[in-house]
Amino acid sequence: MRKVRLETGEVVQEVDLAPELFGEGITIVKNEIVQLTWQSQIGFVYNLSDFHLLRQFSYPGEGWGLTTDGREIFMSDGTPEIRVLDPVTLSEKRRFTVHDGAAQIRELNELEFVEGEIFANVWQTDRIARISPRTGEVIGWIDLEGLLSPVYRLESGAVLNGIAYDAERKRLFVTGKLWPKIFQIQLIPKP
Repeated sequence: MRKVRLETGEVVQEVDLAPELFGEGITIVKNEIVQLTWQSQIGFVYNLSDFHLLRQFSYPGEGWGLTTDGREIFMSDGTPEIRVLDPVTLSEKRRFTVHDGAAQIRELNELEFVEGEIFANVWQTDRIARISPRTGEVIGWIDLEGLLSPVYRLESGAVLNGIAYDAERKRLFVTGKLWPKIFQIQLIPKP
């Protein structure tokens, strides 16, 4: 996990996991960073200011993505379900199923809370689902096809896998595994 100066790419702060762990989603809750691991069923909580490890927690299944609305934490695990966690105890409170009409949306990956909605990229696609955190209904789609030049898609792992929102300045960023850049995007409704 690292803190990077957005304008230059300079790494300001960094902490590594043990080599046998594969780090996945993170979210910031007050002055702490909560991090998942993919298949190890172990999560970590760090101090936001210095990345000092505060505690560990466990959960069943895989960990893919995390986000928060400030009151609850939302967790994806590659299924159509999003888990809702208590931000203090990190225990699961409930789940809801993400669906577009009658179709369940599988392989929900990276999550970000944006203006009252959960944005979730769908693994191995260029699409981001805009999800109601109350109902699980997909209320819109963001299509990022063509954003990354095909020259950078030669490796099979070069997929969309990062969403970040700067609520203060209303900026939305996306990136992916093996992507050479972070893109700031603006959403434009279809005519």
